[in-house]
Amino acid sequence: MDQLSAMRVFLRVVEMGNFTRAADAMGMPKATVSNLIHNLEAHLQTKLLNRTTRRVMVTTDGALYYERANQIITEIDELDGSLSHSRTNPSGRLRVEMSGAFADLVVIPALKDFHEAYPDISIDLGVGDRPVDYLAENVDCALRAGAPGNTSLIARRVGEVDLLACAAPDYIAAFGTPQHPSELETDHRLVNYFFAQNNRILPFVLTRGEEKMEINGRYTVSTNDARSYSAAALSGLGIALLARFMARGALEDGRLVPVLADWQVERLQLYVVYPPNRHLSNKVRVFVDWLVRLLARSQLAPPD
Repeated sequence: MDQLSAMRVFLRVVEMGNFTRAADAMGMPKATVSNLIHNLEAHLQTKLLNRTTRRVMVTTDGALYYERANQIITEIDELDGSLSHSRTNPSGRLRVEMSGAFADLVVIPALKDFHEAYPDISIDLGVGDRPVDYLAENVDCALRAGAPGNTSLIARRVGEVDLLACAAPDYIAAFGTPQHPSELETDHRLVNYFFAQNNRILPFVLTRGEEKMEINGRYTVSTNDARSYSAAALSGLGIALLARFMARGALEDGRLVPVLADWQVERLQLYVVYPPNRHLSNKVRVFVDWLVRLLARSQLAPPD
């Protein structure tokens, strides 16, 4: 038995949920797929799949085998990708995580360009600000705001986000326009953002010349998702520190107004985060290089 081929077939059957679809996807007869799975189960002396007339279900042993086999096949593909042919033609599945705001407003609108340059790379895009288990979920890289707290991960600074304090006109009509940051602690309400990775609150720090203030005001709602954070500000729930690229449209059409415009907000640093050794993969390298160029065009690149 060619165990490596059997492992690849097993992975595809699990992903497709059906022997026929897996056979079609791999361009081989269904009988060959069935024989390879049968031989693999005989070799391992355990049942990996429960078969019904319509679909297959993974057994407990099958789920464990899938997780490890997927890691092994991924590492083999990355090893193959380090050879000269794959340097110019990287291929395979790329699992990327990022917030919904970056995905919707920055990355997805430009993703067609990446696909045209690298047509053999398929991207599995996980969207959200939640913490991820990079190894268990087989994540190749993630775009994250703020330095990662996990020191076992590799982080590369690739950009920064310009923040500004703003609020909805309804909020301003109800509470007035603050003239000094100190008023945010007494007369106003905030919308807070907390990082899902460590529950740390994005600090409300404002500077003007030599003057610097960190605000610890009352908040109406706190969220760990960038799009929900923006929605809370648009709904008039309080003053928020929004990324300029997210707030641009709402500022232009008047759904948001800037406050304390003569005060500066510290920029938020952007990092691409990798699990160990994953940054050596060619498909990851070409994606991150493309992402850095995209951030520069979107005015999110760090200064030289």
